[in-house]
Amino acid sequence: MAPPILKLDDIFLSFGGAPLLAGASLQIEPGDKICLVGRNGSGKSTLLKIAAGLVEAQSGEVFRHPSSTVRYLEQAPDFAGFNTVQAYAEAGLGPGDDPYRVSYLLSHLGLTGEEDPRMLSGGESRRAALARVLAPEPDILLLDEPTNHLDLPTIEWLEGELQKTRSALVLISHDRRFLEKVSTATVWLDRGTSRRLDRGFSHFEAWRDQVLEAEELEQHKLGKAIEREEHWLRYGVTARRKRNMRRLGELQTMRSQYRGHKGPQGTVQATAADAQESGKLVIEADKITKSFGERAIVTPFSIRVHRGDCIGLVGPNGAGKTTLLKMLTGQLSPDSGTIKLGTNLEIATLDQKREDLDPEDTLANYLTDGRGENLLVNGEQRHVTGYMKEFLFQPEQARTPIRSLSGGERARLMLARILSRPTNLLILDEPTNDLDIETLDLLQEIVAGFPGTVILVSHDRDFLDRTVTSTIAPATPDAPDGRWIEYAGGYSDMLAQRKGALEERKRAEKAAEKPKAQEAAPSGTSSKSKLSFKQKFALDNLPKEMAKAEAEIAKREQLMADPNLFTRDPAAFNRLASEMEKLRASLTKMEEEWLELEMLREALEG
Repeated sequence: MAPPILKLDDIFLSFGGAPLLAGASLQIEPGDKICLVGRNGSGKSTLLKIAAGLVEAQSGEVFRHPSSTVRYLEQAPDFAGFNTVQAYAEAGLGPGDDPYRVSYLLSHLGLTGEEDPRMLSGGESRRAALARVLAPEPDILLLDEPTNHLDLPTIEWLEGELQKTRSALVLISHDRRFLEKVSTATVWLDRGTSRRLDRGFSHFEAWRDQVLEAEELEQHKLGKAIEREEHWLRYGVTARRKRNMRRLGELQTMRSQYRGHKGPQGTVQATAADAQESGKLVIEADKITKSFGERAIVTPFSIRVHRGDCIGLVGPNGAGKTTLLKMLTGQLSPDSGTIKLGTNLEIATLDQKREDLDPEDTLANYLTDGRGENLLVNGEQRHVTGYMKEFLFQPEQARTPIRSLSGGERARLMLARILSRPTNLLILDEPTNDLDIETLDLLQEIVAGFPGTVILVSHDRDFLDRTVTSTIAPATPDAPDGRWIEYAGGYSDMLAQRKGALEERKRAEKAAEKPKAQEAAPSGTSSKSKLSFKQKFALDNLPKEMAKAEAEIAKREQLMADPNLFTRDPAAFNRLASEMEKLRASLTKMEEEWLELEMLREALEG
């Protein structure tokens, strides 16, 4: 086992009241890819900041290897002193780092580098910060919610980057599928302490349930042991004459352990408030269009949304998801075409920007709209503190200003307010941002069991697969041109249908090309002519060339597998990486050429 390059041991931190961290640990070794999981407010971000040296623990051991470089993804980057995003990102590079990597990362994150940092949106700021921490390829990368505000193509690209990076990773993310694909170990932060599983996130939930069941069993056994000792204390023959002070002391210790045990934080218990049933037809859009200047956002698009449908909207940032959503819900008029909304609609919206929240407002005031201590939920008067408990807020937080809440707690608060109001049409714009796994599970159950209609915009593939009945996506995801298609099922179903349609189109194109080739054949020649000498030579020779390319790629992969190569000779590492990229491109081209020739040979030979 390699020695740790960063180690936190027995970390204690309290901001008054119950400690946030009480004996938490985190050990990072070279090549680790750790996901840090836990409830909102459990201290995940704080532990990451302690690891980065941004927050000091009140007690405990903190060790960082003197030669190790650490980069932490800032939630609110400081752009002071930088005129462009390129300059900000390059400032994160160290001596010997490749400046080209900054341009490469910015382009894949949807930025040119020429942007004025003062004019960036929240999402663009996050992407600029991501480029800055990834560019130097540090020994340790600490990433807190790196996928927030990224679209699906960029999230999938980031997965690939993190899978092949030589940096050790610690990730906090709400995106299950992202964690499953990237992580190889899991650290669970729970009730101030941490537990480690040396397996990826896909194994976490089953392991967590086993731990909690074992803990519950131990508590049950402890309770029974206390009962036996108390019975001896009262009725034992020896006990009547003289107390056994050792056993009495042990009993007091057991009682203290039993009373002091904090069980796992409860689960969110909530359902959406019932509203009057809407009409069967909720939305009917007929050939709607929308353009901004010369750019088409929506070309003629039609859809009928019925009561009980759950529709997901996906696509790259800037494709027009929010515009289409606003048109479907009547907030924005189409340039042409018609939108008809059904009858008896009660609409509730969760905005991804959380703009509905006043930082100075208190939780209780926000939930009750300033109407005292009670709110009406499903026709029943509820005290605000009792309702807050269902969403894992403590009664003492009722007078707390919203500004003190974490991002996940703010999302949970907005969810609590939305679900308290009668609704039959839920509009959810990026609802999974900042939510912990348990609250995500609750939201999934609410959406799946909601008797009304749901339209949601999300980049969370797992959430989409578990909830939606159909998915609306751009017809051309790489270069959206305003055409949208509705696919049956979730995100994975959409990908499968899109792939099937592409293969079908290729088959149709090949079938259409055959008659043209036969018509173009010189008179007197058979339609079943043979391959030319050049084509036959290529068909015979290409497999040998492909084998050579594969051998060259394998040779370079073996050289780059040396973990010390980049530190020892960065120029050699970059040269090998460049050669690998060219060889792989050449191999792909040869494979495609060979496949086309082989298909042509089969067609000519009947």
